[in-house]
Amino acid sequence: MGNKSLPVIDMMEKYAQEHHIPIMEKDGIELLKQLIRLHQPKQILEVGTAIGYSAIQMALTLPNLHITSIEKDENRYNEAIKNVDEAGLSQRIKLVLADASDYLEELDESYDFVFIDAAKGQYQRYFEQIHPCLVTGGLMVIDNVLFKGYVSKEVQDKDRLVKLGEKINRFNKWLIQHQEYDTTILETGDGVALALKR
Repeated sequence: MGNKSLPVIDMMEKYAQEHHIPIMEKDGIELLKQLIRLHQPKQILEVGTAIGYSAIQMALTLPNLHITSIEKDENRYNEAIKNVDEAGLSQRIKLVLADASDYLEELDESYDFVFIDAAKGQYQRYFEQIHPCLVTGGLMVIDNVLFKGYVSKEVQDKDRLVKLGEKINRFNKWLIQHQEYDTTILETGDGVALALKR
């Protein structure tokens, strides 16, 4: 199955570039795959499917992995369905068209690995909604926590993004101090937070 999916990966990378769709940076995706190899999860929850790039990459990392991935943009969701089909992974990747907060409000399944890469300003809310469904010892991985230099204030050219950077910075501080998680923030890609549930 791996070989069949490689052209799909190349095609998605090209599509994302042409249509300005944010997908995970190369070193970030490699880190995510390595975390999956180390953690050996069975059920992954992904918040923010986009075109299915990271869901497919994660599914290809372990053969018995099942992923539920949420996307609110209908065009991206439809593109993701096409890509997951093309990769032959429809049995292992369940795509959900929904607003993440609404969907997470009703969530009652357990997950041992969570990947959040969606509306940056909603990170804390997503985290708090998912927290009861993450098993003890489960890992929560959050992308873009350094947000293109706006969190460290190295970049300050766009007012809205500066405000978003400040919001992500507050989330990072909140997460590091969270009593129920051991958290590390890595500078890989656009910044990745790893929060291990105690």
